[in-house]
Amino acid sequence: MSPNAPSNAFLPAASIEAAAEHRHHRTALVLFSGGQDSTTCLARALSQFERVETIGFDYRQRHHVELKSRLVVLDEIRRQFPDWGQRLGQDHVLDLAVLGDVSETSLTRDMAFKMESSGLPNTFVPGRNLLFLTLAGSLAYRRGLEVIVTGVCETDFSGYPDCRDDTMKAMQLALSLGMDRRFLIETPLMWIDKADTWRMAQQLGGDALVDLIVEHTHTCYLGDREHRQAWGYGCGTCPACELRAQGYERFTSV
Repeated sequence: MSPNAPSNAFLPAASIEAAAEHRHHRTALVLFSGGQDSTTCLARALSQFERVETIGFDYRQRHHVELKSRLVVLDEIRRQFPDWGQRLGQDHVLDLAVLGDVSETSLTRDMAFKMESSGLPNTFVPGRNLLFLTLAGSLAYRRGLEVIVTGVCETDFSGYPDCRDDTMKAMQLALSLGMDRRFLIETPLMWIDKADTWRMAQQLGGDALVDLIVEHTHTCYLGDREHRQAWGYGCGTCPACELRAQGYERFTSV
């Protein structure tokens, strides 16, 4: 399949309807961390929209290496997928050190991963996605971008309340009302698991995109780029690595 051929595989009816609505949208801003999910979302956006820009956030995360990985991924997309590269516009990185200052979590502090009494893992950074989307909306407003794309999902996730579909719908309404401009928040991975995320990448860009994700994206919470696994680099034991590994195993076992 051509890397520029959009597809509705793995999407529920509601997402297919949203894709049809995109025919009237030409521009998008992708929340791009340099990980598997956001890279898959970026590939999908590049297959749908005429101009796509990216935004990343430096909140002093322990896996700070992802900020370097994201630049490599962008370069590789331009090199390996020239048609997509023509659509790929400016990249933006915002400094959100304050988020690390106000959050006492294992993503921003040197502490072991564990479940809290609240039932949420201590990898949960309160308000992170809400802040990300608010700032993305501000940038999209200034840059004239119509669709905001994020890789959150309810299927393979850690119970984060700011990844839920209801949260995304509420944020879409709040941004549209607060800025008096109709924004669409697209969540291509909301109802699929990690195995299907790998399959979506393969369908969008073939084995070349899967290999790019394996080799260059970063997911590991500990920032491990020394240990090479079948699914990419990472410690292999943190929650993010375990989720990615399980999805890859299901993807390759079919």
